[in-house]
Amino acid sequence: MKKYFAEVFGTFWLVFGGCGTAVFAAGVPELGVGLLGVSLAFGLTVLTMVYAVGHISGGHFNPAVSFGLLAGGRFSAKELLPYIVSQLIGATLAATALWAILNGAGAFTTDGGGAFATNFYEQAVYQDRSYSMLAAFLAEFILTAFFVIIIMGATSKHSNPKFAGIAIGLALTLIHLISIPITNTSVNPARSTSQAIFVQGQALQQLWLFWLAPIAGGVIGGLIYKNLLERKEVN
Repeated sequence: MKKYFAEVFGTFWLVFGGCGTAVFAAGVPELGVGLLGVSLAFGLTVLTMVYAVGHISGGHFNPAVSFGLLAGGRFSAKELLPYIVSQLIGATLAATALWAILNGAGAFTTDGGGAFATNFYEQAVYQDRSYSMLAAFLAEFILTAFFVIIIMGATSKHSNPKFAGIAIGLALTLIHLISIPITNTSVNPARSTSQAIFVQGQALQQLWLFWLAPIAGGVIGGLIYKNLLERKEVN
């Protein structure tokens, strides 16, 4: 059971820290952290929790990562559903806490694309650019594939495990720097679902993409690492 609790708490911290930074601190005039700060926040949440509970559960905190590690031969199929349920519970609890805190200031709103750190496509939220469904899918697919490749490489027995959390956290930071203007960055179906539950409407209607693209990308990333990159033992 401890590994499931580790996934709950790890995913809670990812959503509370990453989405919390986005909703509380990103848009504060003159003092806000901006997109760079949000990107760092997501990376730091994963970095810190990889070291805190990664030794217990493997530190997935993301259904797409679980699918990717399964495809890459690093994860058991029988654990897939319990892990995803744990991740969804952690993400939803975090979103609930964020909602309650925002309501404490009367600041919760569902207006506009990206409200409450939801993901989106075909909405001009940043730079007056509206990225198509295909563009959003491609971005989420590619970025999740590389995320899983980095995770598998950083946690390989041929790598230095002391630095795995740093590599993974920095990878997630870079992913957000690239794709916040495109989709508000998902690469994590649990993170997308928790926020969409509270915003409803278009956020829920578009949620399918933020399940399909990251999971497909994660699976491809796992297969690429396993078959093309993984160092084989020579007897």
